[in-house]
Amino acid sequence: MIKILSIDGGGIRGIIPAVLLAEIERRTERPIARLFDLIAGTSTGGILALGLSIPKNPPAPLYQASQLLEMFEREGGRIFSSRLFHKATACGNLLRPKYPVTGIEQVLLQYFGNSRLSDAATDVLITSYEIERSFPFFFRSAIARERSDYDFPAREVARATSAAPTYFEPMKLPTGTFTDHYTLIDGGVFANNPAVCALVEARTTQPDASDFLVVSLGTGELTCCLPYQQAKNWGVIRWAAPVLETVFDGVSRTVDYQLRQLLPGASAQCKRYYRFQTTLDEHNHALDNAGPENITALKSLAYNLAERESATLEELCRKLTEED
Repeated sequence: MIKILSIDGGGIRGIIPAVLLAEIERRTERPIARLFDLIAGTSTGGILALGLSIPKNPPAPLYQASQLLEMFEREGGRIFSSRLFHKATACGNLLRPKYPVTGIEQVLLQYFGNSRLSDAATDVLITSYEIERSFPFFFRSAIARERSDYDFPAREVARATSAAPTYFEPMKLPTGTFTDHYTLIDGGVFANNPAVCALVEARTTQPDASDFLVVSLGTGELTCCLPYQQAKNWGVIRWAAPVLETVFDGVSRTVDYQLRQLLPGASAQCKRYYRFQTTLDEHNHALDNAGPENITALKSLAYNLAERESATLEELCRKLTEED
């Protein structure tokens, strides 16, 4: 059985899958990278995927999910931080990205150091989108081990996958040839839920495999609505913020539907698709609200989800360890 983990994008809401991953590690007493053959992630999910599989200084021990949860709690304010001058010149996010990249780049350097994609302890698939050439861009550790020009620093991969439009400027990533570059933004614009991408990757790289287990972790579904009377006269400026969240949420739900059709399970024994997701409200849906109250609320949602799905988590943990 090829075991696949997929983690959605969602900014500070990455706290939700981080809590669930910490619970899986606690129950199995194994690091996530030892439980899965492939870990895929987008945006904040990409940071988690990299953090769970690549230590800061290989071959040092891998980060525990609980340590990455602490990272979101401790560093969220630094990632989503904007000085007065930046705020003034951004004109309320209309003329420039909402946040400078200084904070997030410092955090990623602190946690990933000079480690590279090829250092991943298990296969990793990270999504991004190239805007100068207009194509989806996948960072794949399997290729990084074979091609030095594709073996990017882990911190730069994390920066590229989380470059959400309007929040952070695109990532200008050297190609390795010193004569060209990629211009990359958040992979959430096409794969906020990268689970189908991960399944295709696994089927492609493991053509002889006949059994796949997919575990997909969400960062919360939107419940706030956009009434017709409110949105009917919106133009570019009014749509700029809500359209990104709408795209991210719509993509995630669509992939969930697709996988429920592709990997149906008639019973718990033959179940091959697990999706763990919770719902958000108008107070905690923001991608960038790293305030203490919101972090506490997100953790509460995650712990409630883990408690509500405790039996399913236990069933999953048995499947993840039964072949060990």
